[in-house]
Amino acid sequence: MPRRFRAFVPILAGATLRERLIACAGALFGIGLTTVISGLVMHGAYLPTIVAPMGASAVLVFAVPTSPLAQPWSVIGGNTLSALAGVAASHYIDECAIAAAVAVALAICVMSFTRSLHPPGGAAALTAVLGGPVVQAAGWQFPLAPVALNSMLLVGIGLLAHKLSGRAYPHRPAPVTVNTHQTDDPPAQLRVGFREEDIDNALRVMHETFDVAREDVAVLLREVEFQAAVRASGPLRCGDIMARDVVKVAASDDVETARSLLIVHNIRVLPVIGDADELVGIVGFRELMLVDGPVAACATTAPTASIDDPAIELTRVLAAGSSHAVVIVDGGRRVVGLVTQTDLLAAVLGILSRRAAADAGIGARPT
Repeated sequence: MPRRFRAFVPILAGATLRERLIACAGALFGIGLTTVISGLVMHGAYLPTIVAPMGASAVLVFAVPTSPLAQPWSVIGGNTLSALAGVAASHYIDECAIAAAVAVALAICVMSFTRSLHPPGGAAALTAVLGGPVVQAAGWQFPLAPVALNSMLLVGIGLLAHKLSGRAYPHRPAPVTVNTHQTDDPPAQLRVGFREEDIDNALRVMHETFDVAREDVAVLLREVEFQAAVRASGPLRCGDIMARDVVKVAASDDVETARSLLIVHNIRVLPVIGDADELVGIVGFRELMLVDGPVAACATTAPTASIDDPAIELTRVLAAGSSHAVVIVDGGRRVVGLVTQTDLLAAVLGILSRRAAADAGIGARPT
């Protein structure tokens, strides 16, 4: 496609055929059930059982459920308040064209101040003005039935449909990363790269409004940085850097045995194994302090990876400060290795030193 026409054919980031098919199925059942249930509830009322803006709402709820414009309050509040704005404009302004313009402008204003911005709300406001004698006769009832009723049913069906398909709705941004050591320093993984104010400055410079939450922008950029690091690190695997002679402790051993192993081997954590040598958990001095009894009672969930996983991916866990090591397991969850923070740091330093040497031409063959 010629470059000059690409702006007219936007591509939704992350959209796949599976996601689009799920959206189609969701809209099919969402609109169908909303119409049927609304008809049963409003039986005998001289009003449409479903209004046209619900079609646009269905696109947002089922096709882009992560959008701030598709969240439950945006759908319910946006449509209902906009319809109310449209009824008010129609009631107080006789000229149809002026009433229509005021209705949409007022709807945008109300939705903005109530944090319920929802594009179909503009259509709901217009419907209240241009819907004909039936809508006009309904008056102030129209925003409640069918608009609010339709919106609540569509959101309810959306919640169920997304749960069945394994997608999160309402959308919840990733939790903010915090310093696990409870100090004022930023978490280790946030001390490099971009900062929160960089996002604000970029949005201000670009003079654009994007259909994505600011928190999601930050998460996306962090993931982009991480994937770039994975690509740049090359084919380094966990199996290449892991310790293979792993000191372990049995779940049935007592706490004193585990403490002794940590001291004798000068290590910080011990994988805990069961009767069939399967991984049960992990313990360190933090878990073993001031306790007695079997090790199994104080073991915590162990972060794990496989031999073939990219080693750089372990930084997600090890840089967070919540664990000092990742246990490498096979298909039967038997311990085959251990990667500590020191192992990963040494590997990264090795990559950086080799890259620096290559950039400086050290070791290059003379031409």
